Amino acid sequence: MAESKTETAVTTNRKAYHDYFVEETIEAGMALQGTEVKSLRLGLGNLTDSYGLVRNDEIFLLNANISPYPQGNIMNHEPLRTRKLLLHREEIRKLINKITQKGYTLIPLKIYFVRGKAKVLLGLAKGKKSYDKRETIKEKESKREVERAVKERNR
Repeated sequence: MAESKTETAVTTNRKAYHDYFVEETIEAGMALQGTEVKSLRLGLGNLTDSYGLVRNDEIFLLNANISPYPQGNIMNHEPLRTRKLLLHREEIRKLINKITQKGYTLIPLKIYFVRGKAKVLLGLAKGKKSYDKRETIKEKESKREVERAVKERNR
């Protein structure tokens, strides 16, 4: 029996593609506490201003806000705690080599569940300058105008 890879998105980092050029993506598991998983299942996650960091040949996710579980008790988790990301040693080595290049950083793009396991999609990204952001906005607007024109013409 073939296993289907069902994916349930919890939260996405919508600013990531606006602020960065995402060159490569990689899926990583997350070491979470029980109340964090329950909060994510309710959609209580936020990736704004979060990033990946390398410490002692391990990769961690910083500033990812997972709100406390509403039915949690005194054992509820810290919302902004540092979370360890689970990757194979070879994947970590490759990422470290790429991050050490000037201007690259790890940005979480989305958190989702695959077969009951919480995963984070990391992007190897390079920061955009303000003029790059303006160009991106212009391109999006022109594409929208073309689509509108085609839609009007087809009516």
